[in-house]
Amino acid sequence: MSAALLIARRELYAYLRSPLGASLIAAVLLIDGLWFHTQGMSRTLLSAEVLQEFFYGASGTTMIAAIVLSMRLVAEERQTGTFTLLSTSPVRDVEIVLGKFLSAYAIIVLMTALTIYMPLLILVNGKVSWGHVAVGYLGILLLGAASTAIGLFASALARSQIVAAVIGASLLGVFVLMWLIARAVEPPLNEFFSALAIHHENFRSFQQGILELRRVAYYLVVTYFFLLAATKTLEARRWR
Repeated sequence: MSAALLIARRELYAYLRSPLGASLIAAVLLIDGLWFHTQGMSRTLLSAEVLQEFFYGASGTTMIAAIVLSMRLVAEERQTGTFTLLSTSPVRDVEIVLGKFLSAYAIIVLMTALTIYMPLLILVNGKVSWGHVAVGYLGILLLGAASTAIGLFASALARSQIVAAVIGASLLGVFVLMWLIARAVEPPLNEFFSALAIHHENFRSFQQGILELRRVAYYLVVTYFFLLAATKTLEARRWR
């Protein structure tokens, strides 16, 4: 566990020292702010509806940011030739994966925390439920964890950051579009594909401020599955 934390600290410092971390956070805050301003200016939406729309927009920027952050985690090591040194060190593959995941996820958490002032602005002219805010942010963080795990798995597969970004975006896109597949097939397959959709059905309850444990479990399972897949990918490459 200590090795994973050391790797996480090293990667986190790399994000904070490079323009990627700051520029990505700034871009996300700008887009979220513009989206919130657009929804907040609408006179036809109630305060709860503005909050729902804010979480809807923030979920999109979170997924994109997760792919951008995670594309470099393993692929960059291969590009620079440092992955051989890392893989031959006395560090287990699971610690490498966990450390790199924690570093990217820490940026997601920081980025999400910096948007908290937006829902609070609703209090100027309206009312919000603190439970709705808490559940919505929980959904954002769970979605961010699952998206980061998918991106990390893609980075473990690829030899370059561009390829990792394409694979990660494609995988995430498939999970996002599962709800469309669900509409095109007959029962009971429609329920199966709908349950797999990473955003449409599973995020909607968080967006509305409704906490459902099965939705929480879904994101935790997706995160665990892709972290495990990334670990097994590294193990397979180690023995080649």
